[in-house]
Amino acid sequence: MFKKILSSIGIGSAKVDTQLSKTVYTAGETMEGVIVIEGGKTEQQIDEIYLSLMSTYIREVNDNKVNETALLEKYKLVDSLIISPNEVKRIPFHIPLPFDVPITKGKTKVWIQTGLDIKMAIDPQDRDYIEVQPHPLVESFLQTVNSLGFSLREVKCEEASRALRRSYPFVQEFEFKPTSGLFKGRLDELEAIFFTSEHQVEVILEIDRKARGLSGFLAEALERDETLVRFTFNSHDISALSQTLVNIINKYS
Repeated sequence: MFKKILSSIGIGSAKVDTQLSKTVYTAGETMEGVIVIEGGKTEQQIDEIYLSLMSTYIREVNDNKVNETALLEKYKLVDSLIISPNEVKRIPFHIPLPFDVPITKGKTKVWIQTGLDIKMAIDPQDRDYIEVQPHPLVESFLQTVNSLGFSLREVKCEEASRALRRSYPFVQEFEFKPTSGLFKGRLDELEAIFFTSEHQVEVILEIDRKARGLSGFLAEALERDETLVRFTFNSHDISALSQTLVNIINKYS
């Protein structure tokens, strides 16, 4: 009885460790690994084993910026099983990363959190951080913008407005500054948000015009110097993406 009581409060209970085949992934790629469960001093029933894909974002509360944690995806791997004292179980897994998982630029963190549900016990958990690189289509956009003279200044995840909310409570914003080329001196900045699926990307561009003359300064003061433009592209459009962006920015700047 005493051993059962100790187990129920988490003393001498099972341990869990997730071992990923690698730590760097591209959005949409399949993650592979093994969950290693080590039994404690008493036999325990594990009701569920799951992996949670987690990330962080910023939310404004009463004019203060607060860091929040978001559950992006939860993967149930195993139903009920028994782990005997000192027994080691190895459970392989293959799980797909979402195509729109945020990339790990700036302060954005993404991790896999492994959990075991054990009744009447402190559930063991394990956290493994991963590096997420852009989806190939998003990477093509980033390279194209760079070729037009824009430098990536900041990447951040912020709480999404109702109009922009999709799968997650936040969007990841990419902020570029024109440092050379056609648009240096014409724009203050260019911001982009991506909604990515397997074969295409929807882009929302915010074109922040540089104030020119009195009317320009008035527009800036009234926050009317920013224009939102929405367009979609796929792999067939990459060769023309540079000209597409030039045409859009010229039209609204």
